[in-house]
Amino acid sequence: MKKKKFKVIGIILGIVCLSLLALYVNHRIQLSREQDLLKPLGKLVEVDGKKMSIYTEGSGEQTIIFMSGSGTCSPILDFKSLYASLSDEYKIVVVEKFGYGFSDITDASRDIDTILENTRTALIKAEVSGPYVLCPHSMSGIEALYWAQKYPSEVSAIIGLDMSVPKAYENMQINIPLMKLLQFSANIGVTRIGNFSESAAIINGNLTDEEKDIYRALFFIRTLTNDMLNEAANIKSGAEKVGNNEMPQIPILLFCSDGSGGTGYTKEQWQGMQADFAKQTNSEIIYLDCGHYIHDYEYSRIADEIKFFLD
Repeated sequence: MKKKKFKVIGIILGIVCLSLLALYVNHRIQLSREQDLLKPLGKLVEVDGKKMSIYTEGSGEQTIIFMSGSGTCSPILDFKSLYASLSDEYKIVVVEKFGYGFSDITDASRDIDTILENTRTALIKAEVSGPYVLCPHSMSGIEALYWAQKYPSEVSAIIGLDMSVPKAYENMQINIPLMKLLQFSANIGVTRIGNFSESAAIINGNLTDEEKDIYRALFFIRTLTNDMLNEAANIKSGAEKVGNNEMPQIPILLFCSDGSGGTGYTKEQWQGMQADFAKQTNSEIIYLDCGHYIHDYEYSRIADEIKFFLD
């Protein structure tokens, strides 16, 4: 009886291993076919011996810096639906942090000071001068606030795209072991099963078919990179540092979602934290009835509100 039981277990394990091997082989074949899609959309500049991607478009007296949320595989394309409606009046810049988009993957520290200095160095190398209007999505809200705290002369305003505030990380549990397991799954090609690559930018934005293909190709090589994991491991300490400092009193416009699609909070919790933050700062809040990637759902309205705010 035991021999039969072990035999069944062995067969099951064999099937699982063969399935994973087939997924991995297919993944490597598809990655090779997708190489032609992975030509940088912006400019690559050297930061600490690695290449960092910076995309610029348009011109104007004010420069808007778009800063992506955690795990966004293609910041340049993720923000495109929004900045395409702004670049006729402003200079827009998308910074792709290490491990994101067309930037290199590193094993360097991803604490808040390192991330901010990387961003500032990349902008200097790309000859993009301030002062800047920072436009962070989600977790980058912490970096934007820290930027305004540490270098106040460089930041004229902040436009939060459902940006995180320090309070959001006080009780949040960051499950790094689970994230590493998901990273392993992505690296062997499990993410090619189903519609994991169909992001809000692809489904709801106004990307061309070619841009959607580029986004998908980036998704398969920029899902939970080491930099993204290291960044997540450091975010609570970064949020605490920002929370212990005085909040910047520059003009802030907050676009706030209903909390669904990635915040980890209910609508009441998420909007409540944004409202509490607004009371501490010179902030205006615009509530939107959509998910966390608001710039892929309400990009037309957000563009109009940004123009009104800046003009």
